[in-house]
Amino acid sequence: MQHPRDILLGPQALTGVLPVCDHYSGAPARMRKSLLLQAELIEEFGACVFDVTLDCEDGAPSGGEVEQAHSIRELLSALPTTTGGGIRVPLPRVGARVHPVDHASFASDVAIIVGGAAAALSYLMVPKVESLDDVERALKAVDAAAGNFPVPLHVLIESPAAVQQAFAIAAHPRVQSLSFGLMDFVSAHGGAIPASAMGLRASQDHDTLDQFHHPLVLRAKLEIASACHAHGKVPSHCVVTELRDTAAVERAALYAATTLGFTRMWSIHPDQIRPIVRGFAPLACEVDLAARIVEAAAQSDWAPIALDGKLHDRASYRYFWRVLERAQQTGQAIPAELQHYFV
Repeated sequence: MQHPRDILLGPQALTGVLPVCDHYSGAPARMRKSLLLQAELIEEFGACVFDVTLDCEDGAPSGGEVEQAHSIRELLSALPTTTGGGIRVPLPRVGARVHPVDHASFASDVAIIVGGAAAALSYLMVPKVESLDDVERALKAVDAAAGNFPVPLHVLIESPAAVQQAFAIAAHPRVQSLSFGLMDFVSAHGGAIPASAMGLRASQDHDTLDQFHHPLVLRAKLEIASACHAHGKVPSHCVVTELRDTAAVERAALYAATTLGFTRMWSIHPDQIRPIVRGFAPLACEVDLAARIVEAAAQSDWAPIALDGKLHDRASYRYFWRVLERAQQTGQAIPAELQHYFV
């Protein structure tokens, strides 16, 4: 029996699903705490609801780049890479952010981290990518270090010039996800975009040009999301600098997911993880409806059906299957009759 993912999504089946939250940490103690928190939430939700990205770029102190890379390699090397006993247990998902390709530490980052722990890497994040040439330069070094482990590439778009190249970068077969670097993007405009665009305005504020309302920032986000969806890749929304304002974080996640088309978002503080997961989670009523439609579609061998007086065909099946995938990604209960699809 074919899986709905193969029937409905085709070649995009393997590129469109990642945990909805990407959590960054760089200080040694915080990296270890992030991995422990990931393990706790895997046990709580029964799914890996957030990735951990161990950070060389912003996490390494000046002059300590090599030591930071070795610390990350050691943490990666200690991770399990297979499940045991024939029981399906969600594995931890951990990536690393290296320095940009034109930075003096890029080559050593890749040699140490990828060369020493490629099997444990879920992905490698490359920041400040400006063009396809940067992607190819990064992949040449990554593949030389990785051996038989083709490490997926995540790319950080941080400048106006890079936004222009988003579609070409997203089309590269080894690129799995594009992220938006809000703060670098704003600062790259030399003061032409106000500092308010790096933050979030209060819910009762209808005038401040924040990161969701400044036209240039909003345009960049939409270009990145559109490029990703055009090529079956994952668009990852930028940071919210209001670290512990969980209501604001959840509001931002919900807006990014429902209005801008992002399917993933960065966290820079542990308190942001759960609000992001909540913001990207479908409502229980959506999950129930999706389950009814997908189950009826499967019973009709994916031919068109009428349900509650409405026509459904493979276009709507594809949408509602994604709702179920997002429910699973965010640790929500999948109706019993469809659980076998997620084993």
